[in-house]
Parts: sequence; C-alpha cells; structure tokens
Amino acid sequence: MAAAAVARAVPVGSGLRGLQRNLPLVVILGATGTGKSTLALQLGQRLGGEIVSADSMQVYEGLDIITNKISVQEQRLCQHHMIGFVDPLVTNYTVVDFRNKATALIEDIFARDKIPIIVGGTNYYIESLLWKVLVNTKPQEMGTDKVNDRKVELEKEDGHELHKRLSRVDPEMAAKLHPHDKRKVARSLQVFEETGISHSEFLHRQHAEEGGGPLGGPLRFSNPCILWLHADQAVLDERLDKRVDDMLAAGLLEELRDFHRRYNQKNVSENSQDYQHGIFQSIGFKEFHEYLITEGKCTPETSNQLLKKGVEALKQVTKRYARKQNRWVKNRFLSTHIKSKSHLHQVKKRRLDSDAINTVESQSVSPDCDKEFKEKRSPGQNDQELKSSI
Repeated sequence: MAAAAVARAVPVGSGLRGLQRNLPLVVILGATGTGKSTLALQLGQRLGGEIVSADSMQVYEGLDIITNKISVQEQRLCQHHMIGFVDPLVTNYTVVDFRNKATALIEDIFARDKIPIIVGGTNYYIESLLWKVLVNTKPQEMGTDKVNDRKVELEKEDGHELHKRLSRVDPEMAAKLHPHDKRKVARSLQVFEETGISHSEFLHRQHAEEGGGPLGGPLRFSNPCILWLHADQAVLDERLDKRVDDMLAAGLLEELRDFHRRYNQKNVSENSQDYQHGIFQSIGFKEFHEYLITEGKCTPETSNQLLKKGVEALKQVTKRYARKQNRWVKNRFLSTHIKSKSHLHQVKKRRLDSDAINTVESQSVSPDCDKEFKEKRSPGQNDQELKSSI
C-alpha cells in the first residue's frame, strides 16, 4: 500500500521521541474522490500520528453520508479531530474559528511527540494552517444569537453596490474581484470597516514579513510535507459517479429527508431557506431541494423525475468541484512564478478502487527545482526523497 511505502523510513511510537524538532506537518491534498481519507488513515496507523480534518462541511453534526465523513469504526483505528462538533443550525462558523481550534490541536499533537496529518479538500481551510494568510477582525462568539456578523449583513445587499463601495476604499482588491463574487467582496469590506485598514494592505504586510511571499505570510509550521493525490480526470469522473450511486445505496435519501424535516422544512415554508451558509451549502443538499419539498405532494412520476434530476445535478456539481480543487493546487503550488519553501509530493494513482492505492508513482514536484534537476532524477530517487522528508 502507498502509505506503508511512504512511511517505512519512520519508526513507530516511542522511536519518534528523539525527532520532535524535525517532525513534519503532513498535509494530504487532492480532489474529492481520490482517497485522501484512506491514505491519511494508513499513514496515521503506520506513523502513530493523529488526523486533523480540514473539511468545511465535516465540522458539522449530521449529513454524514453526503459530506463523506469517515466512519466511526475507522475513526477508532486512528485518532481523528475536527469532525462533527458544530451544531448544524450554526451558520457563522468561519475559517478563523477553524484555524484557531486546529492550530491549537496541531501544537498539542506535536507536544506529545506525534505527527499531525492534515487531510481535506477545503482549500482555504488548508491554506489557513499552512500560511499566515487570514486577517483577524472583531472577535465573535460562535453559536450565539448575539453575534452581529457584518459579512452576512453585507451579503444581503446588491453585489454591484458592494463592489462600488469596495472600489472606493480598496481599489486594488476591487480590481481582483468580480461583483458577482459577493462573499469575497463582502469579506474585504468587512475587513476595512472593522479594522480601518484595507484588505489588500493587510495582505501586503503579510507578504512582506520574514518568510512571506506570493502564497501569503510565513509558514505556520516549519517542516511541512505536502502530498497531492491526483488522478486522470476520466478515471476520477467515473469514480465520482459511482460514489454518488454508492451514497444512494447507503441511505442518502433517508438522510436528506430526515435533515430536511428537522432543520430546513420550517425555513422553506417561510421562504427563508439559505443554501449559502453553514452545512446547508453542502454539495448534495440543495441539489435535492425540489425533490424534498414536493415529495408526497406530486405524482410518483413527477417525484421520480425530480429525484433523477437531483442525482444528475449532484454528479455534475461533484465533478466540477473536483476540477476546482485541482486548479487550486496547480495555481498555489505548481505555477512557475511561485517559489514555495515547502515541497509538494505528487502521488499519482494509476488505479482507483475501493482498496485505495495499489499502483502509485511518487514524484517530487517542488517549484524550487528547475526542469533539468527534475529530469535527471529517477522515480526511485524521488520516492526516497519523499520517505526522507517524513
């Protein structure tokens, strides 16, 4: 298995105690459906590490199937963190909340002489752990009714008007954002309103810090080892379609019906449903909106058509999301103009099946290595470099 191949060079358990200063922060990236959770579990067992989920939807309780949470049985095999601890009615849980809790967990794992393994597909959650890239505004008490979330208030306004206001206070950031990208525009306005400093100025200051650069501020942890799980798109598309079918067989519709009845039915009746915040934005919930609100109120034929429409929409949205995740990796790590201090190791799967990785090709793709250097190195040498970094 790939995890065993990667981890052979590392002794398990107490043998790591003398290496605390050199313990890596292992980060597993990749599109949905490439087997990140499986690899993380294998590495966690082999290295005696602990897994920190970086998935913005898995932090919530509920919708275990649609958010593809790892099973309770698998969690018993290796300690997992940051899964299923936020109430589903909370809609103001942010990446800052995640970063604050996750970084404390990572530091605690290091303090116990263990390797933290970050795994997930929420790109900006992962960025918040790798680099100092976030801007802190006014502190908020997550989960209370007293919270006055300025960003949420701003998002209710017209996108073009918001963009005009941003152009006046932060023209540099406004030039980078489309008026339709209301959430990012609102966030930049929030930063200015609550700090008096433009969002772009904050970012310039982070980049100028020692160790900063095009990717953001300095690295949070000095020894990251980043693994990118990648698959040919045609193979991944087929796998993702099958995964949706497997979700249906595992009870997806029952899960959606129950969640809709408990948390969303009242909002729908009041025409106040919100599929833009919290767990309600999960891929796979809003796609079945029409089916859920009309079930039992229309003919069986119509209901079946709406079900098929929801299934097809889920498959298409999932595949688009996988492409978006891969674009982020390429833009953030592999662009020729970026010089990152961390190494990204690509584990390219030639086969994707339920047993995860059977045939792999390990390849170092560090942006710091020039083309000639990479051409001279054999796959075996690159594989050894990967082992050594862990």
